[in-house]
Amino acid sequence: MRSKAELVVDARCGTGESPVWSAADEALYWVDIPGRALHRWSAAGHTQWAGEEMPACIAPRADVPGAWIAGMESGLFSITPQDDGTLAATRLAQVAHALPGMRFNDGRCDRQGRFWAGTMLMDMAAGARVGRLYRYDKGAAAPTVQLDDLIVPNGLGFSPDGRTMYLSDSHPSVQTVWAFDYDTASGTPTNRRVFVDMKPLPGRPDGAAVDADGCYWICGNDAGLVHRFTPEGRLDRSLEVPVKKPAMCAFGGPKLDTLFVTSIRPGGDLSDQPLAGGLFALRPGTQGITEPAFGS
Repeated sequence: MRSKAELVVDARCGTGESPVWSAADEALYWVDIPGRALHRWSAAGHTQWAGEEMPACIAPRADVPGAWIAGMESGLFSITPQDDGTLAATRLAQVAHALPGMRFNDGRCDRQGRFWAGTMLMDMAAGARVGRLYRYDKGAAAPTVQLDDLIVPNGLGFSPDGRTMYLSDSHPSVQTVWAFDYDTASGTPTNRRVFVDMKPLPGRPDGAAVDADGCYWICGNDAGLVHRFTPEGRLDRSLEVPVKKPAMCAFGGPKLDTLFVTSIRPGGDLSDQPLAGGLFALRPGTQGITEPAFGS
């Protein structure tokens, strides 16, 4: 199946990531990591707010209307858009990175409202296995390390019943998506296994979403594709976007039947992909699941 991608916002994000649909205000929020910005798009238009640290992943807070939990450079923060175009940020927890030059990367809440996020060395070419995957529970003093030995943790997702967790590593030397059994009561992943080896497929695994059928959608970075895999790990379809580096996808719209895709705007000649860094929309013929808020 192929679906025509529509440009929603020519945002020109350096790295557009972590799209999240907010049903409360019928808007899509996402971040630009190097731009240190939170973006919002709705029928009323496009707005953005600038912060001091790079945000990489966000989830709405259940206990503070209008606020978001965000994995940034030095730790986890609560961020709130201000009328003057800035982001007010309050640190929730600091993280002791393994090396200087690290930040958070992909993240989201599980179905019970716990926040999960991974860290990486920003010098991705170094291939350093210093990335960790953290879980942060509401009221905890600090996030806890759940997995380590990662280079670029990405592709976090949870099955509709919450009992399967997905995680990828985007580094060219890994390019693998794993599945885990997930204990919804304790928030513990076990029985790690290869879900998809993406080395033979077009595109490195990047950000992901899970639909109402339990299928796993993941951006094929460098290939201009968004792949859908069945719960058994079979490639079901691939949809095209008009940029080389789609970064993360999320279901949104009033019926959760639109697949929004953020993207990366690399340096160099962009004559063959002038819309790189933009936000796109696809109509995949399936519906998504409402993303849980942190602490819900």
